Amino acid sequence: MGQEHAREACGIVVDMIKGKKMAGRALLMAGAPGTGKTALALGIAQELGTKVPFCPMVGSEVYSSEVKKTEILMENFRRAIGLRIKENKEVYEGEVTELTPEETESAGGGYGKIVSHVVIGLKTVKGTKQLKLDPTIYDAMRKENVQVGDVIYIEANSGSVKRVGRCDAYATEFDLEAEEYVPLPKGDVHKKKEIVQDVTLHDLDSANAKPQGGQDIMSVMGAMMKSKKTEITEKLRQEINKVVNRYIDTGVAELVPGVLFIDEVHMLDIECFTYLNRALESSLAPIVIFATNRGICEIKGTDMSAPHGVPVDLLDRLVIVRTLPYTTEEMVKILAVRAAVEGLKVDEESLAYLGDIGEVSSLRHAVQLLTPAAVLAKTNGRDEISVCDLEEVGELFLDAKASAKILTEQAAKYLS
Repeated sequence: MGQEHAREACGIVVDMIKGKKMAGRALLMAGAPGTGKTALALGIAQELGTKVPFCPMVGSEVYSSEVKKTEILMENFRRAIGLRIKENKEVYEGEVTELTPEETESAGGGYGKIVSHVVIGLKTVKGTKQLKLDPTIYDAMRKENVQVGDVIYIEANSGSVKRVGRCDAYATEFDLEAEEYVPLPKGDVHKKKEIVQDVTLHDLDSANAKPQGGQDIMSVMGAMMKSKKTEITEKLRQEINKVVNRYIDTGVAELVPGVLFIDEVHMLDIECFTYLNRALESSLAPIVIFATNRGICEIKGTDMSAPHGVPVDLLDRLVIVRTLPYTTEEMVKILAVRAAVEGLKVDEESLAYLGDIGEVSSLRHAVQLLTPAAVLAKTNGRDEISVCDLEEVGELFLDAKASAKILTEQAAKYLS
């Protein structure tokens, strides 16, 4: 509802992101509180889809006693950069028609038996194949809960097993069930298959930063007890960047610049802003969206004032989208949608009255009055919210402006 110019601007930004023409650029959403800045950023994320990384954070998140501010910023930067790795792997794929573990006497003597190998039958549209596999692959199959009738693929190089789902020939007539049914694979059982994997740079950092301890119980307990956050070194990140760039150059991987959304950007200090200037120039940089509701205010950590509390040199890099206050008609439409979402019945007169309250105080205050008014209407034996309910609730709950006015008028009665 409303914000036509801001929505149009965000639509152009989405097209630029999809066309990969906005990497390393930044966008600032500036407007009064309650004008839909966060909603627009979430709308951009929704429009981009699940394959594009979206990392939301608030400016105050950088202040931690354990980790440096710049480290938290860099971590979120790396979370917002995706890497789509494509690999052509040699696989055996098909529906399991037979699964027979062959057992032999234990070499150590005694009564126990061990699995020497496993015989598995795989079937595709083109034909069937029987394989004799190592017992370790059988262990991997048991972990994946593979049964006869499941569609699986086994990587020829690593021996790792992936259960795709149950073959649709076994689909039952139930309307709803937990099992996922997949069609019988086409082609031969033994084939080359392109496997696509989506990861973020932060996933790669974390995987390489964690020391691989022993498998004994003390090592596991030690890893669980170490809850303190550790920093990932710059040297490790540079090494990962080299590997990533090599993958991109050889065509094995594709970089997917995501979106980093920093709300309340005025909460960052001069150290963070200086770091952001450098980070935006990096070759591996996401699209950064800032949001703020401040006008001209002091930059945190300095005595200088600047528009939106952001240094002028960083503002020069930003494309600024302005969100305007809602009109009364737009507020009424938003309130009607909110009431429908919450399952509340409100008549036209009450919506108009709430729109007037929103005009005087704020849209957020008008929205917050809906639920208490519904409770009051129910207490009075009615299903629909009426104006008298809203008037009574308005007397019970004050908005920020009314509270500030009382404080000014009765300043002598309060401690200051």
